[in-house]
Amino acid sequence: DLASVFQSSSKVLERLPYCKGEIWVCFFLDQSEVAVLFADPPPVQLIVQFLEQASKPSVNEQNQVQPPPDNKRNRILKLLALKVAAHLKWDLDVLEKSLSVPVLNMLLNELLCISKVPPGTKHVDVDLSSLPPTTAMAILLYNRWAIRTIVQSSFPVKQAKPGPPQLNVMNQMQQEKELTDNILKVLKEQAADSILVLEGALKLNKDLYVHTIRTLDLLAMEPGMVNGETESSTAGLKISAEEIQCQVCYDLGAIYFQQGATNAAVHENAKEKFFKTKELIAKNGSSSLHFTIDEERLAGYCQACGVLTSSSDDASQQATPYSQIHSCMKSGNYQVGLKIFLEDNLTLSLPVQFRQSVLRELFQKAQQGNDPLDEVCFKVCVCNTVCDVLQGRTIDIQFCQLFLKPSKEKIDFLLEVCSRSINLENTTEALKRKMASFLKNLCLGLEDLQLVFMISSHELFIKLLKDDERKLLIDQMRKRSPRINLCTKPVTSFYDIPASASVNIGQLEHQLILSVDPWRIRQILIELHGMTSERQFWTVSNKWEVPNVYGNVILGIKDNLTRDLVYILMAKGLHCCAIKDFVHAKQLFAACLELVTEFSPKLRQVMLNEMLLLDIYTHEAGAGVSGERPPSDLISRVRGYLEMRVPDIPLRQVIAEECVAFLLNWCENEYLTMQVPLPLVQTNPYVKLGQLLAATCKELPGPKESRRTAKDLWEVVVQICSVSNQHKRGNDGRVSLIKHRESTLGIMYRCNTFFFLNSLQEPLVLTTILSLFVKLHNVREDIVNDIAAEHISIWPSSIPNLQSVDFEAVAVTVKELVSYALTINANNHFWLIIQADIYFATNQYSAALHYYLQAGAVCSDFFNKMVPPDVYTDQVIKRMIKCCSLLNCHTQVAILCQFLREVDYKTAFKALQEQNSHDAMDSYYEYIWDVTILEYLTYLHHKRGETDKRQIAIKAIGQTELNASNPEEVLQLAAQRRKKKFLQAMAKLYF
Repeated sequence: DLASVFQSSSKVLERLPYCKGEIWVCFFLDQSEVAVLFADPPPVQLIVQFLEQASKPSVNEQNQVQPPPDNKRNRILKLLALKVAAHLKWDLDVLEKSLSVPVLNMLLNELLCISKVPPGTKHVDVDLSSLPPTTAMAILLYNRWAIRTIVQSSFPVKQAKPGPPQLNVMNQMQQEKELTDNILKVLKEQAADSILVLEGALKLNKDLYVHTIRTLDLLAMEPGMVNGETESSTAGLKISAEEIQCQVCYDLGAIYFQQGATNAAVHENAKEKFFKTKELIAKNGSSSLHFTIDEERLAGYCQACGVLTSSSDDASQQATPYSQIHSCMKSGNYQVGLKIFLEDNLTLSLPVQFRQSVLRELFQKAQQGNDPLDEVCFKVCVCNTVCDVLQGRTIDIQFCQLFLKPSKEKIDFLLEVCSRSINLENTTEALKRKMASFLKNLCLGLEDLQLVFMISSHELFIKLLKDDERKLLIDQMRKRSPRINLCTKPVTSFYDIPASASVNIGQLEHQLILSVDPWRIRQILIELHGMTSERQFWTVSNKWEVPNVYGNVILGIKDNLTRDLVYILMAKGLHCCAIKDFVHAKQLFAACLELVTEFSPKLRQVMLNEMLLLDIYTHEAGAGVSGERPPSDLISRVRGYLEMRVPDIPLRQVIAEECVAFLLNWCENEYLTMQVPLPLVQTNPYVKLGQLLAATCKELPGPKESRRTAKDLWEVVVQICSVSNQHKRGNDGRVSLIKHRESTLGIMYRCNTFFFLNSLQEPLVLTTILSLFVKLHNVREDIVNDIAAEHISIWPSSIPNLQSVDFEAVAVTVKELVSYALTINANNHFWLIIQADIYFATNQYSAALHYYLQAGAVCSDFFNKMVPPDVYTDQVIKRMIKCCSLLNCHTQVAILCQFLREVDYKTAFKALQEQNSHDAMDSYYEYIWDVTILEYLTYLHHKRGETDKRQIAIKAIGQTELNASNPEEVLQLAAQRRKKKFLQAMAKLYF
C-alpha cells in the first residue's frame, strides 16, 4: 500500500501526479530502484513521461552530449511504459488518440525488443507460425500500427490556431513534425512488407497471446530466474484467431481503400476485406477484450466500396439508392435518378449533402456545354427544394435563380413533385403547414397570373389551405394588383395590349448600354433614330466618358446618327481598355476607325493614336509579361507618334507618356539619346525626361566624370520638386511670405511626373530614378537617418537653395515609388533595403526588420547561402541591432553584434545585462559563435545565480567547432552555420 511505499523510501526524488486520484504514482527511491503504485485506470500520458525520462541524453565530464545510457534505471522506465500499455490491453485506438507518432513508435519498438525480435530483422521474412505467440503478436501489433498510421496521415488535419510566436516552442514543434515526417517516410517505404505480414497473419488459424504486466515482469527478470513460462502458449492475454482476423481484415481494408485513389482495381481487395470484417462481427459480436471497431465508419467504407466497384452480382449493393444514383450519373440515365430522388422525398433517407453534391456535378456538366442537362438540373433542384421545405431548411439560392423565368412546364413539374412528396392521409400537421406555406409564398412571388391560377386551382393547394387562408391570399394578391382574380382565368386581351413607343425606346436604350458589339450598337441606334429625332442618344449613360479634347471634335459632327455612333463607340472602347478587355476594345476602335475614315482625317488620326495606345497596353499585359520584345512594327509606330507633326490634331497627354515609358521599358536608349529630333525634346516634357533617364542609364557603367547627364536629370527633378515663394501684404502693411505653391519652373507638374514614373517597368530605369529621389531626400539638413540606394553616388551631394525644395513631397514620392517598384519585382534586395530604411526612419522597427530580413532572404536562398556583404553592410546590421534593441529583444542584439566586421562587444554586453527581454533569451545561445560573448554570458549568469542558463552557456562554449585552436576555415564554417540558423529563426518570427 501507499504507506509502506513511503516507509521504505529513503528519498523521494521526483513525483508525477495526475488529477482525480485515479492515478499511477511513481517514486524514485534512488538512481536505480523504482517503486510503482497501480491504480485503475492508469493515464496513458505516463507512457510519455516514462519514455522521455528513459531517452534523455546524458552529458559527460567534457560537456559532450551522449546517447541515453542502457542502465537499470532506464530499463525499468521502459518496462513501466510497456506495463501501462499492457494494462490498456494494447488497444491501438486508445494509444493512437493519446500518443504522438514518435512516442508510439518508440513504445512498439521496445515491445519488439522485449519480445525477442532481433533488431534489423525484416518482418516479412519471418514465419509467424514458428514464433512464440507473444512474439508473433508483437510483430502483428507493430505492422497493424504502421498501416493505420499511413492511413491516418492521408486524412486532412485541422491546423490548431497559432498563439503568439515563441521561438523555443516553435522549434520544439518543428522538431516533432520533422521526426514524425521521417517516421512516416520509413513506414510508407515498408508499407508493402507490412501488408504482406498482415496477409500472412490471416492464414494463421490459431490463437495468439499479448503481453500482460505479469509476462513483462517475467521477461525483465535475470536470465537465470526465468522459468520458461513466457515461451509457452499460455502466457499472456489470449486473443482468439477470429478476433485477430477481424481486426487485420479491417486494417487491410483501410489501406487498400486508400491505395484505391491511385489504383481503382485495389478497391475490390478493400471491399473483400471490409465485407469479411462485417461477417466476423456479425458472427462473434462487436465486443472484444483487445480492440473495438467503429461500425459506423465500417458501414461507410462498405457503402463506398459498393459504389466504386459497382459489381453486377451484388444485388444488395445495387439495391441502395447511393449506388443506383452513382450508376445513373455514370451511364447518363438521369430519368431513373430523378425517380429515386422523387421516391426519397417520402422517406427522406438521402443526406442533404449527397443531394447537393449530385446537383453540383450536374451543374458542372451543364456548364461544360451539355445543354440538355439544364432541364435535369432544374428537376433535381426542385426535388431537393421540396425536401428542404419538408425538413424545415431554408430554400437554396439555386432554386430562386432557376425560377427567375418560370414557365407552365416548370410549374407543372413542381406541383407533381409536391404531390408525390407528401401523403396527406398519413402525414403530420407540421409537414402540411410547411408545404402550404411554401406554395402560398410561391404564389405571392409570381407575376404571371396564369401561373398563379395553375397553383391556386391545384388539388394539393385546395386541400392544404383552408377557405379563410385562400381568401386572405386572394386579398393580398388584389392589393398588389387590382386586376388579379384567382377564381377565374384572366382574359386573353389583357396579354395582347401592345407595348408603347416609350417602352420600346427604353428597352433599346437598355440594350445599347449593355452591348459591346459595334454592329449591334449601330443597328440599335438606327432603330432609335427611326423612332425619334429629338433625342441625343450619346447622353443615355453617364458612364460614357470621352476626353474633352476629343469630345469637342465629335460633338461637332452634324449628322446626329453618326455623332451618336462615333461618340458611343469611342466611349465604350475607352471603357473596355480601362478594364483590360482589350479584345472588345480593339473591335470597337476598329469599327470607329472605319467609320470616321470616310469623312474626317482628324478623327482618323485620333483613332490611330488610340489604337497605338491599345496595342501598347495589349503587349504589356500579354507577351510583355514573359519578357518577349515587342514587334519592330509597334516600336516604329511609337517613334512615329512621337515625331508626328500633323497640325490641329487633338492629342491626349497619356499617349505621349506611355510611348516614352514603352521605349524606356524596352531599352530603346539609343533612339532616345541619339535619334530623337531636338524640337521634340524641347516641346515634349516626357521625351525630355525620358531622354535624360535613358542617357543616365546608358552611362552608369562609365567613369564618374562622364556623368554630365546625371547632373542634368538631377536639376530637372529638383525643379519639378521645387516650390515658389509668393509674397502677400497684410492689412497692417507688412509683407508676409507664403510658401507651398508648386513652382512653374519645372518641365511638368509633380503629379504628372509621378504618373509617368508609375508606367516604368525596366529595373535599371526604376533603380536610377529611385536612387535620385533617395539622394534628394537625404540632402535635407534635418534628416537623421539616411536611406541607402544603389548608384546613389552619381548624384550631386548638395542643393544651393534647400528652402526651395518641397521635401515632404519628395518623401511621399520615395515611399510611393519604392512600393510601386516592389510590385514589379518583390525580390529586388536593393529595393527591399530602401523600404526597410524608410520604415526605420519613421520608427516602424518591426516592419523595418521584416524588410531587412526579406532582403537577405531573397539573395541567399532563404539564408542557405551567405548574404552578400553589399546587402548586409555594417550600416544595415547596425540598424537591425537598433530595431531589436528598441523592440526589447536584447539577446538578438548581442547575436547581431557578431555580424559586424569588428564585433561590437560594448553594445553586446550592455544588451545582455538587460533582464527584461522580449525574445527567447537563452534559447538563442546556440546561435552565438563568439567565445568572448559566451564567456561573458557564463560570468553574468554565475553572478546572478542563474545556474540553468549558465549551464546552457557553458554547453555552447564547449562545442569543439568553436575551439580557438581550430583552423580559420572551421571557425568560419561554424560562424556561417549559426548565422544561417539565427537568420532563419528571425525570419520565421517577422515574416
